[in-house]
Amino acid sequence: MTQRGFTLIELLLGLILSGILAQLAVPSFKGLLESQQRHSAAQSLVGGLRYARSEAIARNRAVVIHALDDDWSRGWRVIVDLNGRGHLDDDNPVLLEHQDNGRVPIVGNGPVRSQVRFSGLGEPVFSGGGFRAGTVHVCATDQAQSLFQVVLAPSGRISLRRDKTEQALCRGSLNTLGLRAANAPAAPWAWRK
Repeated sequence: MTQRGFTLIELLLGLILSGILAQLAVPSFKGLLESQQRHSAAQSLVGGLRYARSEAIARNRAVVIHALDDDWSRGWRVIVDLNGRGHLDDDNPVLLEHQDNGRVPIVGNGPVRSQVRFSGLGEPVFSGGGFRAGTVHVCATDQAQSLFQVVLAPSGRISLRRDKTEQALCRGSLNTLGLRAANAPAAPWAWRK
């Protein structure tokens, strides 16, 4: 009776081959994960803006969606603006809040840098009443490139675009992510001098 099995050399070759294949697959998988995180962050912001607009129309009152800590990457909060001071007034009721880890850089241009106010008619307006429109960019983590754009039209229409474009605003987010990484606490096992 003969025994069937693998020799040590065959097992080692199989292990080496699977290691090489795994090493080739990890960067692709990491890129896929990052892409999915960016898409999810963009979808979440679009959903928050649409929710804020619909609440403003339903309540016939000003509703504000603002970035947590003035950074869309950290998340956002939707509030009813009772007295016109927006998120500066702690007495405004919070309707919805979404917190994020800040790993996906999200920056808005001037009019939508840190907040959007919708009138009771669902139009985006400044606190003084002028119409507002703008774009929030979901940036790549390693280059100054906008991969998703959340576009707010003066009518209040919110759309999500997926255009790879060079974006100067994304350069600032690269610096911010670098500062966050530099200021992050060291791992407990890290070597300390």
